[in-house]
Amino acid sequence: MDFGASDAAMSDEEIAKVPSGVVMIPATAGEIVFAYNLPGFPGIKLAREVMAGIYLGTVTKWNDPAIVKANPDLKLPNLAIQVAYRSDGSGTTYVFTQHLSAISAKFDDEVGTDKSVTFPVGVGGKGNEGVTALIKQSVGTVGYVEYGYAKDNGLLMASLQNKSGNFVAPDIASARETLSNLELPTNLRIWPVDPEGASDYPIVSFTWLLLYKKYPNAEKLKALKEFVNWSLADGQSFSESLGYVPLPAPVVEKAKAALSTIE
Repeated sequence: MDFGASDAAMSDEEIAKVPSGVVMIPATAGEIVFAYNLPGFPGIKLAREVMAGIYLGTVTKWNDPAIVKANPDLKLPNLAIQVAYRSDGSGTTYVFTQHLSAISAKFDDEVGTDKSVTFPVGVGGKGNEGVTALIKQSVGTVGYVEYGYAKDNGLLMASLQNKSGNFVAPDIASARETLSNLELPTNLRIWPVDPEGASDYPIVSFTWLLLYKKYPNAEKLKALKEFVNWSLADGQSFSESLGYVPLPAPVVEKAKAALSTIE
């Protein structure tokens, strides 16, 4: 293949295995949401300990005291929480478990961070579409999916508690807030694992294009650079309609500089 893409940027060890080298370029950004099926209860707030607890199997009912505490005005039902997760290895799972590991030592110890992990509870679905289908088919189900999938399928999405203690709803504005203060390193590999801003949505990630450092075919390289340059410029105008976050101008500038190094 000529290039790949992932929410989980390659590690130094993975890059070292590629003889022709690797250049990683942010292509867009997005949010990972707690989507759920509980008709009549939009915008449920989930505290940090609840987010981890659901996927550890320690928070099992929608009227759990920890959920009720954050939602005092809602008469939440005595209904079992059914958990859905990604059965396939994915960058979405990597970013999701990375955040839960950052906010819960127990989750970090028992589950950890990876593109594929063993959750102690729940049912797996392949891809964002598989998890979305599981959520839609059973009342009481919660799962993690990309914001665009939840939005396009009309799923309810929880407001999540950030590091500042505020509950923030997922939308393009809150994701932009999270990305606004990031300082990108030289290799452009960075995750806002547990952002500190008062208005920051807590689970946001770039999606990186994974490109070779050197391409033997000059014609193919020319076409590839034209495509990536377009995606970093005019292509960003499609981001919001697809449920993604347009890249901030400083990120685009650094991404174009990285692209120019490919030979």
